[in-house]
Amino acid sequence: MKGPLFYSKILLFGEYGIIKDSKGLSIPYNFFKGALKSSSELNDDAKKSNEGLKDFAAYLEQIQEEKIVSFDLGALKSDIENGMYFDSSIPQGYGIGSSGALVAAIYDKYAYNKITVLENLTREKLLTLKTIFGKMESFFHGKSSGLDPLNSYLSLPILINSTDNIESTSLPSQNKEGKGAVFLLDSGMTGETAPMVQIFMEKMKQEGFRKVVKDKFIKHTDACVEHFLNGDVKSLFGHVKQLSNVVLDHFKPMIPKQFHALWQKGIDTGDYYLKLCGSGGGGYILGFTEDIDRARTALNEHKLEVVYHF
Repeated sequence: MKGPLFYSKILLFGEYGIIKDSKGLSIPYNFFKGALKSSSELNDDAKKSNEGLKDFAAYLEQIQEEKIVSFDLGALKSDIENGMYFDSSIPQGYGIGSSGALVAAIYDKYAYNKITVLENLTREKLLTLKTIFGKMESFFHGKSSGLDPLNSYLSLPILINSTDNIESTSLPSQNKEGKGAVFLLDSGMTGETAPMVQIFMEKMKQEGFRKVVKDKFIKHTDACVEHFLNGDVKSLFGHVKQLSNVVLDHFKPMIPKQFHALWQKGIDTGDYYLKLCGSGGGGYILGFTEDIDRARTALNEHKLEVVYHF
């Protein structure tokens, strides 16, 4: 048995902001993927995944009572008993949606009356899916927006206008010859979502921080989304630089310590601008540059993966 593939995602803009109604833009990232598989001989990783699926199935049984979604639990439990696991190349704790892909795969295979990608995806259907996925993914993170699984399930870019207004969108076509790029930088360590979100929520209790989030963080995030979708690269970089600055000044706990100086160096030189990828604390860091060769030279001790060309 081998199920369909579900891809990782990258939240280009909107980390933390979308909790407070900023815009956001999430894109599928096909470099990493996962699929449900079955085997009678499980290695250690597969065994761990199989055990995890047992706990997840028990959780799904609970949320089914809330009547927002129902699953063929008999088939799910039977498949788990017969050695089903989630085979995934998506690194965990890297901010690119490892649990989201798993949630999408389980919904796709076991949900009754599921909403499919082939339907006319109205805003209502997207919101219903987002709600279901948020409930399902809460098992992994404590609280989930449902966006990661939604992205993985649909394999389409998602534009978040506000918490209850989302739509699938298309991106400007890439210029493969262009020097500008969005890249991932590997921090070499994993990050945990829940503690980072907890720090953010605590900080939001301070009026000064709330003001920064509203007047600076959300303002620049919204502008970045609009400029990116309109293909206005010049304006985009102006706001990406501002956003990078705001994050360094006010979201320091989310940036691994050894990257503080590198972050500042990018702002000072203009060779690249760094921002959080997901909740931060480790995993990948997102980078934007107008000249990928200059960025590679400046960051020569780090591995960069280009995910989008301007």
